[in-house]
Amino acid sequence: MEVKIMLSDIEIALGTKMLPITTVSQQLGIKDEELELYGRYKAKLDFSLFERLKERKNGRLVLVTAINPTPAGEGKTTTTVGLGQAMAKIGQKAIIALREPSLGPVFGIKGGAAGGGYSQVLPMEDINLHFTGDMHAVTSANNLLAALLDNHIQQGNLLQIDPRQVTWKRCLDMNDRALRQIIIGLGTKMDGVPRQDGFQISVASEIMAILCLADGYDDLKSRLERILVAYTYDGRPVTAGQLKAQGAMAALLKDALKPNLIQTIEGTPAIMHGGPFANIAHGCNSLSATKLALKLSDIVITEAGFGADLGAEKFFDIKCRYGGLTPDAVVLVATVRALKYNGGVPKANLSEENPKALAKGVANLEKHIANIHLFGLPCVVAINRFPTDTDEELDFLMKRCEELGAKAAISEVFTKGGDGGVDLAKALVAVMNSKPSAFRLLYDIDTTIKEKIACISSKIYGADSVVYTAAAEKSIASIEAMGYGSLPICIAKTQYSLSDNPALLGCPSGFDITVREVRLSAGAGFIVAVTGDIMTMPGLPKAPAAEKIDNDSAGVISGLF
Repeated sequence: MEVKIMLSDIEIALGTKMLPITTVSQQLGIKDEELELYGRYKAKLDFSLFERLKERKNGRLVLVTAINPTPAGEGKTTTTVGLGQAMAKIGQKAIIALREPSLGPVFGIKGGAAGGGYSQVLPMEDINLHFTGDMHAVTSANNLLAALLDNHIQQGNLLQIDPRQVTWKRCLDMNDRALRQIIIGLGTKMDGVPRQDGFQISVASEIMAILCLADGYDDLKSRLERILVAYTYDGRPVTAGQLKAQGAMAALLKDALKPNLIQTIEGTPAIMHGGPFANIAHGCNSLSATKLALKLSDIVITEAGFGADLGAEKFFDIKCRYGGLTPDAVVLVATVRALKYNGGVPKANLSEENPKALAKGVANLEKHIANIHLFGLPCVVAINRFPTDTDEELDFLMKRCEELGAKAAISEVFTKGGDGGVDLAKALVAVMNSKPSAFRLLYDIDTTIKEKIACISSKIYGADSVVYTAAAEKSIASIEAMGYGSLPICIAKTQYSLSDNPALLGCPSGFDITVREVRLSAGAGFIVAVTGDIMTMPGLPKAPAAEKIDNDSAGVISGLF
């Protein structure tokens, strides 16, 4: 086992003998003609499969979420993958549904999103790089819309678009801070109309959010048509439909709309599709992938971005609302490290035993459990074990979960794969069998924008009140005047705190949430309330991960992790 721990993720992945994807698909009863092969180990699932299975009964849906993490993350995707593998160990037919990684973080500091250790999805090097081209399709569709918009202004501007009120940005699936604020159209008259512009990372594009909420090609095109791109000189909104862009954009996204079938290290089926930003969007894999997985398996294990305050709330109030999904249970990932961090221990000292900080930080876990119960769902706590955790710390955490009425299990899926998640899988099945879901949404969709924001802020974050800047107030009035006030809310805030201040750890009280900006994502179908400083184009760190990535003369990649 010590040898296993010393191996890197990429070494473990490359040392695994994968099953042909046709063998994986046979486990799920998928016909060969329903697969579009991307080599031997990846495939897209044709929409004829949706049609064939539409009358089949759904399996049970499990969401994996987490407490507020440390900046290094705490293994939510690894737990999701390991839990899927563990289900097979105990004789359950399960499938996992994940988001696709973005290239930018892979080459930056965060790394990929394929799990880790002996709980990964494969082929991890393909997944973390170009995969099946979905990210490139989103980037191309986004930038086609930008090009059509600027071309319209150049070619006479019949819609009277105000260049100072263009809201649509270009995108690139790479961390490049130099592109956050740029000037375009410099040069001669034929080079375009000069104006201020900027790039965001591709996963922050509204098109990615649309891809992940679209229900087929017609719905995709309809959502693309509704995208708000600019305002006219007299303040009227301009949409992608007015630029006649939706057809060509949908054509670019034709294949990207189809979910991708892959496998875990242990051959468990996995569907990986879409990857919307977890701050300014809903941060979940595609609705189509989740719905298809529910038809293919008895248990579907999926995840949502960041902690439960951001990820789980949006999964329920946006994705489940639009998709008509009814989750059966929630797995809440917690670590001794993250709880000590929430108890005030600096990141550099998290490996040191500190019972006092752990006892203080456990308030964060308590709040997240309470939040999950607000949605009427049973909760199982997965204590993701790290090598520096002591038995005393783990015993304390297990007992505290029991006192809170939440079933808990130690998870060691990173080092042991499915075997390390058997206790967790058994606990989850037992809870689902004994505690039926009473799922409910947090707020009434027909209440005002401010009422919905206040509901989330008070019930989920624990805020006393919500403060709005003048710009936010103006945007809310405009959005409601345009008839979009009944859309769900997507709050963008830091993932490190229940509040909008990353320094307020644990379970803070006596604070306000400040909404400084409100954006309309009319195509995706939600309203983004921005709190704090949310970066949609990340930068690279001083020592980017890209510096260590290479491939040899045989094309074998190294240093990916």
